[in-house]
Amino acid sequence: MDRIAKLVSQKVVVIFSKSSCCMCHAIKGLFYELGVSPAICELDQDSRGKEMELALMQLGCNQAVLTIFIGGKFIGSADTIITLHLNGSLKNLLKNAGA
Repeated sequence: MDRIAKLVSQKVVVIFSKSSCCMCHAIKGLFYELGVSPAICELDQDSRGKEMELALMQLGCNQAVLTIFIGGKFIGSADTIITLHLNGSLKNLLKNAGA
């Protein structure tokens, strides 16, 4: 979907989330703690949210909710971000992407 590609190309960190998801909230908080201000698209509050969810799944995202792009690349979901944070590579990934 063009809207997803546009968002991902305009911001270093983009999170596709749902406002009612507690794991989404925790991951967004992690990025803020790391000094990163991601673009956040709340799919449940967007008029084209369902359409965007389907487009994300077609792009290969296993689950559309809590989909994270860094530097224009699909990184993963909460488990991937937590793993990257715990092994110390998330900060470098963000720095290399210009976040």
